[in-house]
Amino acid sequence: MCRHISGTGWSPKVASNGWRRLLGRVPSAAGAEALPITYVLPIRRLDTRDSDELTSYLRWLAARVEVIVVDGSPPRVFAHHHRLRAELVRHLPPEPGLRGRNGKVLGVLTGVPAAGHEAVVIADDDVRYDEHGLRAVRLLLRRADLVRPQNYFDPLPWHACWDTGRILLNRAVGADFPGTLAVRRSVFLAMGDYDPDVLFENLELIRTVRAYGGTVATEAGLYVRRLPPTTRHFCSQRTRQAYDELARPVRLLAALLVLPGVVAAVAARRPALLASGAAAVVALAEAGRRRAGGRAVFPPATAWTAPLWLLNAACAAGSP
Repeated sequence: MCRHISGTGWSPKVASNGWRRLLGRVPSAAGAEALPITYVLPIRRLDTRDSDELTSYLRWLAARVEVIVVDGSPPRVFAHHHRLRAELVRHLPPEPGLRGRNGKVLGVLTGVPAAGHEAVVIADDDVRYDEHGLRAVRLLLRRADLVRPQNYFDPLPWHACWDTGRILLNRAVGADFPGTLAVRRSVFLAMGDYDPDVLFENLELIRTVRAYGGTVATEAGLYVRRLPPTTRHFCSQRTRQAYDELARPVRLLAALLVLPGVVAAVAARRPALLASGAAAVVALAEAGRRRAGGRAVFPPATAWTAPLWLLNAACAAGSP
């Protein structure tokens, strides 16, 4: 059974119960050393996450790093967000001259050039760093041009437990794609940005840095907490995730082969073959769970969801 875990991410106690107290005042930076990091948060549409909780997190961040929120919301929503956050962070609209279909990329293309530091963290609105994560990213950017941390879900409702099966399989065969990356500003500007018309934007940024000749540090043991989506939003993302695989044709082909294999085993009445296949997938996911100390943030039950996730991914891959 999946359960709530509290790992190394931003304090869930503050996120749930302490936000009312924190919103009453701007926390003093006393005891918190300011880090030479710019944190870029692109918001591409209506802020669906709890506004108070996000504002509380931004208060915590603003006491430690420079924070730039690039908000692509409609004017009325932008004005509401500006009233809430302008005293805490730099709250900007996307550059009007930018064009592209991926709103998040337009936010990144606005925020990174505006950054005041060489070390830039780019994060979705559901990512919650702690101070250890921020410091680790800064150190890694001294030897790499882009850093790719590892997200984990906390809390862990059923759909986040299911989606963790995907994370574990990715970790076992390579690396997962998190909702946050960190990049050196000078490299980002020198490489000439990246394509704002792609769907799988994090993969595009990684590929662009590599094509420029930059180095990418994939840190499977650098865990950064991520809040799970609502069940409705999770379900709405199934087809989009299948389309993401168009950018990785080998993975897409492998997913497409799963469903015919299952159908063939059922038609041949060979349940043992299905059981052995599921066991192999669980074993692979468990290898991903154990990699780089992952057992600290991924509960054992998450490996058992991997066959269900793989079957669902095979069905979704055939639907686009």
